[in-house]
Amino acid sequence: MISGRVEKFHPVFMMAISSMTGPALPILLADDRILAIDKPSGLLAIPDGYHPGYAHVRMLLEPLYGRLWVVHRLDKETSGVFLLARDTEAHRELNAQFAYRKVKKEYRLIAAGVPQSDQWEVALPLKVNGDRAHRTVVDLKHGKPATTRFHVIHRFSGGYCLLAAYPASGYTHQIRAHLAACGLSIAGDPLYQPRVHPAMVAQILVSFSDEVKTANRLMLHACHIEFLHPGLKQPVSIASPLPDDFNIFLREVSEPL
Repeated sequence: MISGRVEKFHPVFMMAISSMTGPALPILLADDRILAIDKPSGLLAIPDGYHPGYAHVRMLLEPLYGRLWVVHRLDKETSGVFLLARDTEAHRELNAQFAYRKVKKEYRLIAAGVPQSDQWEVALPLKVNGDRAHRTVVDLKHGKPATTRFHVIHRFSGGYCLLAAYPASGYTHQIRAHLAACGLSIAGDPLYQPRVHPAMVAQILVSFSDEVKTANRLMLHACHIEFLHPGLKQPVSIASPLPDDFNIFLREVSEPL
C-alpha cells in the first residue's frame, strides 16, 4: 500500500511531499503521474463557467507542475483530498476507476441534528441541477442511481453530530442532497435544508436542539481516498487531517452525550 506521505515509489521523479505550492495548498502526494493536494474550503476545484477569472486548483498549480488533468470533483465549499493526473494516460486510467466506482472515498461532516441510527444507507436517485436553485434533488423518475453510506462517529448534546460519509457514486452535492433527505443538514450549508424523504422515514429518527450555532463554512471534509496507482498498479491511500476551522467548530458543539 502506497500512502500519501514521502514514499520513494517511483524512480523517475519524486517531489518533496511536505512542501507548499503557495498559500494554503499543501501537497499530499506527488510523482510524475499523479498529484494530490489538500484543497482548502473556498477554492474552486474546476473553473467556474460563470466567473472565469476566479482562482481554481489548476490555475494555481500548473505554473509550478505543468499541465494537469482533473479526474474528480470537490465542491468549492468542501475541503480535503483532491486528486489530479499529470499525463493523459494517467487521466484516462483514473477516470475509468472513478467511472466504475473502484475508488474508495471517505468524508467527515458535522451535521445539525442527532440521528438515532448508528449507521444507514441512502439509495435514492439524484438529478443534478434539479431545481431553480441548481440543487441536486432526489428524483425517483428521472434521477440517476446514487448511494451514500453514513456512520455516526460522535453525538453531541448540543444537537450536532460528527458523521462519516461514504459515497459510492460521485454526483455534484450528493452527500448534501442525501443527508437532507434524511432530515439532517451539514453545518454551514445555506443551500440544502433538511426534508425527510418518504423512503427514509422508517429508517431515520432525528432530534434537534433549539440552539443553533453558525459555522463560517460548509463543514464537509474529504478526509481519505484510495485508488490504484495508474503506473505502478499498486493501491494508493491518501489522507487529509481535519482543518483548523473544522476542529474549532467541532469543539464549539462537542459536549458528548
